[in-house]
Amino acid sequence: MPHDSARRFAPADDTSTAQGTPITPVTPSLDVMLADLEELVTCESFSDDHAALARSGQVVAEQGRRLLDASPRTLTLDGITHVRWTFGTPRVLLLGHHDTVWPTGSLKTHPWSVEQGVVRGPGVFDMKAGLVQMFHALASLPSLDGLCVLVTGDEETGSATSRSLIEDVARRCSATFVLEPSAPGGALKTGRKGVSLYDITVHGRAAHSGLEPEKGVNAATELAHQLLALGGIAGTVNASTGPGTSVTPTVMRAGTSNNTVPAQAELSVDVRVPDATAQDAVDRLIRSLTPRTPGARLRVDGGPNRPPLAPDASRDLFALAAEEAVRLGLGPLRRAVVGGASDGNYTAGVGCPTLDGLGAVGDGAHADHEHVMAATMPDRARLLARLVGAVR
Repeated sequence: MPHDSARRFAPADDTSTAQGTPITPVTPSLDVMLADLEELVTCESFSDDHAALARSGQVVAEQGRRLLDASPRTLTLDGITHVRWTFGTPRVLLLGHHDTVWPTGSLKTHPWSVEQGVVRGPGVFDMKAGLVQMFHALASLPSLDGLCVLVTGDEETGSATSRSLIEDVARRCSATFVLEPSAPGGALKTGRKGVSLYDITVHGRAAHSGLEPEKGVNAATELAHQLLALGGIAGTVNASTGPGTSVTPTVMRAGTSNNTVPAQAELSVDVRVPDATAQDAVDRLIRSLTPRTPGARLRVDGGPNRPPLAPDASRDLFALAAEEAVRLGLGPLRRAVVGGASDGNYTAGVGCPTLDGLGAVGDGAHADHEHVMAATMPDRARLLARLVGAVR
């Protein structure tokens, strides 16, 4: 069924789906959910470790096979493992990822634990608890017809190999639910900034820094000029298109030895934008950078990575979620617009209504204090089940 961004989604009846199939709200067993979560977290899956991703993909596939009673298709693209289930003709996409930012071996310093209702471990919040909630939500449904479940392996690094998989399905769906972790306090994410990523390379000329430094072209010095130039781009764009744009230099490299004029310097730049107009404006300004040091040359690679997820893409789905939460006795839902991006940016970018942040409630994504509040997991699964039943 083609999507229609203007449609209104209706709450599911307490006893039936739109197709008349009975729905009985089920509260999944927290003990079982925690056992499944431990299985995922203790199988480490650092984005850059393809062997670890293959092992993790197998664990995800087996867990989904058990809970969904269906075998997935495992896709390996450029060494990265993705797992996908398709039930009939997809009308709803459930989207998550199994890769994490935690290097292999992080379990030694951040072990799995459950203490006083707080669950810890590498990737537990972002976003393995979301995968567990998703599987248990779907396991409670009487039918999975019309669903596509896609668990990718490269979200944390920009989804280079999975983007086309995501967008191809989303273009044919009427809704996407993203199992990324919630915003603070369990808020759903109804808006995300867009992301652009750039690599700036300065080419200079090497020379002995003691004998004849004047014969060199110092790439590090030129990179310093470019850092200053980048510092003014966000202000320029915010003044012309509105606030919310950030341009952040992140990783720098220059030089080969302490007695050689650097012949090359490299800089990575992370850009966050509130809308497509700002994203285009930043792109033009970064590509117009020019060298200040005589003899130096610049090369700019990269560009827009994820489009913004505009609040309009989530409006109707959030309204539905809020109604369902009340019907389930879960209390009022809150919404948040966040600076971080996800694969939900891609689904919204192709016009599919998208609701993000339906995963774990906790805090500390990518940080030492990453954790999940265990008691919230069954109710989040119940809410997702109701949402899926309402939009199919």
